[in-house]
Amino acid sequence: MARQLVALLEDLGHAVEIVPAERSFMREPNPALLTAHKQAAQGVIAALEERWQMPRARPDLIFTYHCHYRAPDLIGPALAERFDLPYLVAEASDAQKRFDGPWAEAAALARTAILLADLHLCMTERDREGLARLIPEPERLIDLPPFLLGVEAVPQHSAAPRDRNEPVRLIAIAMMRQGNKAACYLFLARTLTHIADLPWTLTLIGDGPERSIIEAAFAEFPPGRVRFLGKQARSDILTELTNHDLFIWPGLNEAYGVVYLEAQAAGLAVAALDSGGVPAVVDRNRTALLAPHGDESALAATIARLIGDAELRACMGSAAQVFARQERNGDGARKILASALDATIARHGRKTLEIAP
Repeated sequence: MARQLVALLEDLGHAVEIVPAERSFMREPNPALLTAHKQAAQGVIAALEERWQMPRARPDLIFTYHCHYRAPDLIGPALAERFDLPYLVAEASDAQKRFDGPWAEAAALARTAILLADLHLCMTERDREGLARLIPEPERLIDLPPFLLGVEAVPQHSAAPRDRNEPVRLIAIAMMRQGNKAACYLFLARTLTHIADLPWTLTLIGDGPERSIIEAAFAEFPPGRVRFLGKQARSDILTELTNHDLFIWPGLNEAYGVVYLEAQAAGLAVAALDSGGVPAVVDRNRTALLAPHGDESALAATIARLIGDAELRACMGSAAQVFARQERNGDGARKILASALDATIARHGRKTLEIAP
C-alpha cells in the first residue's frame, strides 16, 4: 500500500522523497529497542534540519504512512513543528488499552503524532472510529478505502466449465512470519480439519521463519492435498490465483490485506473472518462470505458452502472482478488523495493563523 500511495502521489505530479530512516516497528514491547529507535530518529531529524535550513530544500508537506503503538512516527511530528509544515498521516490507529502496561510509552508517542496531524486518511472503519474518539473535528478525517493499482495486469479466472468430480481448488497467500500471519495459518489448518471430508485441495504461497511450524500444522492432511509453493514472484502469484477457485484467508486481527483485492481482481470469491480490516477490502455477501471473528466452525461452514455451490462461487467471482477492477482500481483513491493534499495544506494554514500572535 505504501508503494501504491507513492505511485499515486507521483501520478498527481508530486515529487516524493522517502526519509532515510529505519522503520520504528516493534513486535513486542521493548524499552531498549524503543530508546534505540528514538535515538536513531534524532539523528535523522538533525540531518534533515541541517539540510532544510535552505527554504528551497524543504518539502511542502510531510506524509507519514502508518502510525500506531507498535510503530509510532518518531520523525514527522518533530519536523512538522520545527518547520511549520502541513502533516498528513495515512492509516493511523490509536489504542487506548495500550496506555496501561509495557506499551504505554510507544502508545503515547503514536498519539502525539496522531493529535498533531492536520489530516488523517482512514483506510478502515475501525481505525476511523478510534481516531474519532480523539479528534472532534470530522473534517480532519477522510476515508480512503484500500485500492489496487494496475488491475489490468491481473489475469482473470477462467470461466470454462470444469469436471464436477474435480476437487475445488483453494488458495491462500501470506508471509510465514511470527504474529498474526502465523496465527492465521494455524487457524486455517484447524478450520480445514472440520471439512476434511469435502473435495478440496489447498495451495499455500509464502515463506518465512515460521514455515516449519505451519507445515507441521497441515501435516495431518493426506500427501498432495496441501501444496507449499514458498515465496513466489508477484506475476506468478497472480497466475496461480487464476488457476484456483476460491481464496481463503482468515484475516484474524489483520489490518486488511491488499491480497484480498488481488484475488478478487482475478475473479475469486473470498471466504474469511469478519475481523480487523477485512470488511474494508471485500463487499460482504456480494464478493465474500465472512464468518464471525475467531469462529473456526463458522469459517469451516462458510468454506463448505462455497465448495458445494459452484454457481454461488461463479456469481461472487464475477462480482469480485467488478468490485476490484472498477470500484477499487485507484481512480477513486487518486481523487481522494488529491483532495486530501489540498485540504491538509489549507487546514494547516488556518491552524497557523489561529495560533499566530
